[in-house]
Amino acid sequence: MKFLSQIPGKKLSGKTVILRLDLNIQNNELKNSLRLQRSAATVMYLLRNKCSVVILSHKGRPDMKSKDAVKLSLKPIGNELEKIIGQKIHFISFADFKNAVKILSNKKQGEVFLVENLRFWKGEEKNDVKFAKNLSKLGDIYVNDAFAVSHRKNASVDAITGFIPSYAGLELESELEAFKKVIIKPKKPLVLIIGGVKISDKIGVIKKFITKADWVLTGGGVANTFFAAKGIPVGKSVFDKDSLSLAKKWTLNKKIVFPEDVSVDSGEILDIGPKTVAHYSKIISNAKTVIWNGPMGMIEKEKYQAGTVGLVKSMARSKDFSIVGGGETTSLILEKNLQSNISFLSVGGGAMLEYLSGKKLPGIEALKKSKKV
Repeated sequence: MKFLSQIPGKKLSGKTVILRLDLNIQNNELKNSLRLQRSAATVMYLLRNKCSVVILSHKGRPDMKSKDAVKLSLKPIGNELEKIIGQKIHFISFADFKNAVKILSNKKQGEVFLVENLRFWKGEEKNDVKFAKNLSKLGDIYVNDAFAVSHRKNASVDAITGFIPSYAGLELESELEAFKKVIIKPKKPLVLIIGGVKISDKIGVIKKFITKADWVLTGGGVANTFFAAKGIPVGKSVFDKDSLSLAKKWTLNKKIVFPEDVSVDSGEILDIGPKTVAHYSKIISNAKTVIWNGPMGMIEKEKYQAGTVGLVKSMARSKDFSIVGGGETTSLILEKNLQSNISFLSVGGGAMLEYLSGKKLPGIEALKKSKKV
């Protein structure tokens, strides 16, 4: 696999780069979006190297028969990205896509373009070869800098690499480098922290690391699922009903640690309690490697952020190498300005979980196979 960082500036100069980013960001999350910040950094890197940039991305799962589809336009995100890079971004709308090559033929060097939400076209999620070929005509080289969607076999992530010289971007490269440190001979003790709503999408990571990890700390809906599997009443709390049988098998594993106390409101568990924060923090303080995916509670509400924030702060007192992923958790860390406590913030949620569980991500495999690189 070739990386954007390996291309000499002289060879980049004058090129039009098709840049696949992950701009699947809610409009109210733009101010604290790690994805947007890292996307902007790559765009500015290309502009410094005298490239023109054509940005591809998606947002949500639009139903084109619905009038609400317009709410998933990338235009508002493009406007925010303009502010960060300090340069005009030309928007290529859904209606203009057929004329996109003609529009780009009149571009000036150093201009930036944003193509409308790719999921407005059926060919994107179907990994349609014809659609991918049309996308490849928008530039000279292709760069995948969207780690968070590299587990999706979509046309702009997979099939496009068969038509154009393809590279891994700066953000994707940094993700892979960080994950090497926790996958290949991680320093011990190794602590895995698992939170969020569902346990089903984290099963692979737990299975992969249960023998490597010294401790697996649980919170959120994941902990609630274990409670329910153990026969502990969880009231109206969120838990993963479909994973109860598997959770029951793991309840006796001494490496898996459950909350000692919780914050409850109206019969619903909404955060881990102060005793649990103190207990988990002590374990983290002795760790050399920490992997964390998913918040400890309902962090959308400030009064249920204490558990998650408490563990983030405990990392500041530790000399561990830590990776934290998941959109909600990373947004909270940025909002509270606690990012300096973390070695690496991953933009991947599902992609992080799949990569850590040992699965091959289509977007990464496609870059490896690209014969025209």
